[in-house]
Amino acid sequence: MLSKPGGVLVRVFAVAGMTAVTVLAGQGARADDGERILFRFKDGRITESSGLAVSPTRKDVYYTHNDSSAGPVFFAVGPDGRTRATFTLRGAASRDWEGMAASTDPRTGQGVLWFADIGDNLEGAWPDISVYRVVEPATMSDAVVPAVRYRFRYEDGGRNAEGIMVHPRTGRLYVVTKQFAGSVYQAPKRLRTDRVNVLRKVGSAPIMATDAAYAPDGSSFVIRTYFSATVYRAPGEQIARVTMPELQQAESIAYTRDGKYLLTGSEGSRSPVYRVPLPQEALGTAAPEPTYARRQAAPTPTPGAAGDPAPTPVAAARDGEAASDAGVPVSAVLLWLAIAAGAIGVITLIARNTR
Repeated sequence: MLSKPGGVLVRVFAVAGMTAVTVLAGQGARADDGERILFRFKDGRITESSGLAVSPTRKDVYYTHNDSSAGPVFFAVGPDGRTRATFTLRGAASRDWEGMAASTDPRTGQGVLWFADIGDNLEGAWPDISVYRVVEPATMSDAVVPAVRYRFRYEDGGRNAEGIMVHPRTGRLYVVTKQFAGSVYQAPKRLRTDRVNVLRKVGSAPIMATDAAYAPDGSSFVIRTYFSATVYRAPGEQIARVTMPELQQAESIAYTRDGKYLLTGSEGSRSPVYRVPLPQEALGTAAPEPTYARRQAAPTPTPGAAGDPAPTPVAAARDGEAASDAGVPVSAVLLWLAIAAGAIGVITLIARNTR
């Protein structure tokens, strides 16, 4: 069901008695400050582009992958939108791939790609989630590539998530959850393959975050939602809001290699990738990875799980705090809730009348 109250296009759908609402775009969401379509995916196999990353070592190479049920496959795409190579991860699974990131190994200078099998629409149905690390392929030709699997669990219970990001200077991995009160979770400095790694909460995230990425110099990071994007210096330390283009289902975000623009994409056949300029205040200089104060008492560790002592961000928001300053206007949240409540009422009425 489509509705457009107050100039906001909203899709409402019901599955098994549950109502979901996707806000597609608002009037005025289209910026006139230089945004443009960089390319459209031309490969008919790319129908649910859910992750996006720019090659850290090759000019004009972009990586993407499909959403769940598509196999552990990713695509290298050129600036014309045509697929240059298709790669399959050896020994990997694709339960619900939702995001990816790219970094550079500081020891070798090689590009590294990260694929996040972190989707969990049942909010904790899986005992753990996985992230795969792949050395960037040496040649742009179809191949099967080896992957290293890291398993994770959240320190405070299962979550649905769609965003990962990797600090470009330290290689530290972060997961951003997709919830009404989302959070940023930090992985241990040293990841282990022989045990489950523990993700520690270090800050709040905007409502329904769909992706995240670090700037190439590590000075900031961006979190994407269905509504807009927000740039942060550190968790809870907002720098700027960035208006995003109208998209069918906003799922991905990445920085260009020069750090001056954001790239954002959508699911759908022949979906576009937009290039959006960053505001001046978001064009910072390189900064070290944010530091975090330690908690007075850490949670009791689970046997067999590894991780750093639980950190708390210097400027983190309280648990469950509304993200009104983090990318979503309060009015949009209220509209969303009102439409969801109305849809539930309609569904209930229909169910009663058809019994």
